[in-house]
Amino acid sequence: MGNREALLAGAKSCLLDKGFDRTTVRDIATAAGVSMAAIGYHFGSRENLLFQALFAILDEWGDLAGRALVPADAPDLAPAEAYERMWDELLTQVRANPKMWLVSVDLFLQAQRQPELLPHLADGLRQGRSGVAGIVASVPEQDVDERSARTLGMVQVALMSGVAIQLLSDPDHAPTGADVVAGLRALAKVVG
Repeated sequence: MGNREALLAGAKSCLLDKGFDRTTVRDIATAAGVSMAAIGYHFGSRENLLFQALFAILDEWGDLAGRALVPADAPDLAPAEAYERMWDELLTQVRANPKMWLVSVDLFLQAQRQPELLPHLADGLRQGRSGVAGIVASVPEQDVDERSARTLGMVQVALMSGVAIQLLSDPDHAPTGADVVAGLRALAKVVG
C-alpha cells in the first residue's frame, strides 16, 4: 500500500474513532504510518483528505445498507413481511456498524459549516433516494422515475436516517422492523 492509500485508510479509521473535528493531522499520519507532510503532498490539506475519507466511508455504508435493503430471498413472504424483514436486516447493520452511521451525520454537520461540501452531499442523497426507491419498489435503479425517487425514495431515506438515530440514541428501546411497519400502517390511516 502506498502513502496515499495508507493516508486514506488512516483518515477513515480516525473519522470512525474520533469524528471530523477531533481528528488531527498527527492522528492521521500516525494511523497511516507516514509523515505529516505526506498529507499536504497527496491531498493538499487535512480537510481534503478527511472529505475524501468521509465519502469513502459513505460509499461503504451505502453498500452495507443496500445489501440489507435487498429483500430476503423468500418469495412466499407477503410484501409487508418482506419489508419488515428488510428493516430488521437494516437495523442489524446499524447495530453492527454504528460508527459508520454516525459518519453520515458528521458529514451533514460539516456540510453546514463548509458549503463546498453541499453539492457532493446533495448528489449523494439524490443517488441514494433513487437507489432506495428501486430496491423498495423491486425495480432496477435506472427504471426509477424522478417522482418515485422524490417520494418513495425520500421517505425511505428519511425513515432510515431517523430510525437509525433512534436506535443509536436509545438502544434499549430500539425500533424493530415490526414497529416500523406498524407505524407506517398507523400513518397511512392518518393521511388516508
